[in-house]
Amino acid sequence: MILDPIHWAALGVMGPLLAGLVAMEGRPRAIRLGLLAGIGSSVAATAGLWVAVSLDGPLRHPLGGWGIPLGIELYADGLSVLMLAMTALVGTAVSLYSTAYFGDISQRSVRDSPAGRGARFFAPLWLFLWGSLNGIYLSGDIFNLYVLLEIMGLSAAAMVTLAVTSQATVAGMRYLVISLVGSMFFLLGVALLYIVGGSLSMERLATLDLAGPLPAIALGLMTLGMAAKTALFPIHGWLPPAHAAAPAPGSAILSALVVKGSFYIIVRLWVHVFGGGAREGLLVLGILGGIAVIWGSIMALRQLSLKRLIAYSTVAQLGYLFIMFPLLFPAGGGWSPDAWSGGLYHALSHAVAKAAMFLAAGSMTYAVARDDIRAISGVAHRLPMTFFAFGLGGLSLAGIPPSGGFVAKWLLLRSAVEQGGWGWAVLITVGGLLTLAYVLMVLRYAVDQTEEPEAFREVPRRMEWAAMSLALIALLLGVRAAEPLSLLEAGGIVPWR
Repeated sequence: MILDPIHWAALGVMGPLLAGLVAMEGRPRAIRLGLLAGIGSSVAATAGLWVAVSLDGPLRHPLGGWGIPLGIELYADGLSVLMLAMTALVGTAVSLYSTAYFGDISQRSVRDSPAGRGARFFAPLWLFLWGSLNGIYLSGDIFNLYVLLEIMGLSAAAMVTLAVTSQATVAGMRYLVISLVGSMFFLLGVALLYIVGGSLSMERLATLDLAGPLPAIALGLMTLGMAAKTALFPIHGWLPPAHAAAPAPGSAILSALVVKGSFYIIVRLWVHVFGGGAREGLLVLGILGGIAVIWGSIMALRQLSLKRLIAYSTVAQLGYLFIMFPLLFPAGGGWSPDAWSGGLYHALSHAVAKAAMFLAAGSMTYAVARDDIRAISGVAHRLPMTFFAFGLGGLSLAGIPPSGGFVAKWLLLRSAVEQGGWGWAVLITVGGLLTLAYVLMVLRYAVDQTEEPEAFREVPRRMEWAAMSLALIALLLGVRAAEPLSLLEAGGIVPWR
């Protein structure tokens, strides 16, 4: 009974949420216990569902007896489990990193300070966010997606403000407004689809004829809302300030994981519910993604702030996820497995590599107490592990073999060339070169000892190892790509239609 696959799914959602309630107590012991419970429940749920889906294919379970037509159910296929695994990997490393980053808050004088209050609230916010992300990946109905989006958005916006600065407060409030507006558009789309199809189940909606103006308006509203949450160009202006202002563990979570929740919903809507939708819509998503790759990379090259540089890199790398859409359904008809695998593998490899970069950047700024690229002069000589973690993560983003980023970009590139999409191929290649340029710019500053830092604080080894472990996983994803890619074939590789 304990091994029933649906119990693993319930554990993946409820485990982190209940752990967040434990961490809300605020004492160091409760925070550590909550984080360990969140890690344990999410990792166990991911492992159990990986085995179950690999053996038996997609899993379904109605909640409270509410099946079709409402379709309130848990659903897990290869895509769901891959996203769960991504969140578990990054979440484990970030949780361990956070316990050292925020320091010892056992003394009441520290706990009552602004920084101490931020440290106390990070764990529960992160655990609520973790549970909501897992719920998004395991939801089979569009209304529950809306509820979980709200939990995720509120937790993420609050996490930005934990840096306790005026910039962080403004950035967090802007993030909250964007998140609420995006959710409102999504909810309007949910209402329209229910009017048209009389069901909230994504599988049920996929069997209906969704042609006509109302379904098209619903898809447009929901896509617009989720694109805003994913920071797709040109609705990306909120992302760099928010991700740069948050504390380092929060930046890693926001950049690596939170934006993937809304992207996942776009994938489910366009691929599985609408079966590709209109070719023109897919092309628009791809063009906006291509502009994001170039624009985000150029803006990253112009930054003097280390965390802003990585934040603009996120804008660029998210563009690759949207280049996938026009490649999925070739102009002559059919389906491109390479585009599917490449786009989703990029989501996984980007999450791991970007989290490694933000954690490494957090260690550098922790040491020199400044978020300035010039301030990390010579830091490679004093923090070699952090330096290599940042470098490995950056090289994976650039698509340098044998990293996970290389596998993802190679699959996208192969799909583009096979379809004669030379414009997409050029975008993917130029984007990789621009990524390499801004990563090498940071590494050069870290190696060159042009000036001695005014102060240098020792970085806890746990912080360095957390970043390094994710960087090594980014490398391993290139060496052992067969297992995750085969998981994508366990249900969900083709449209439900």
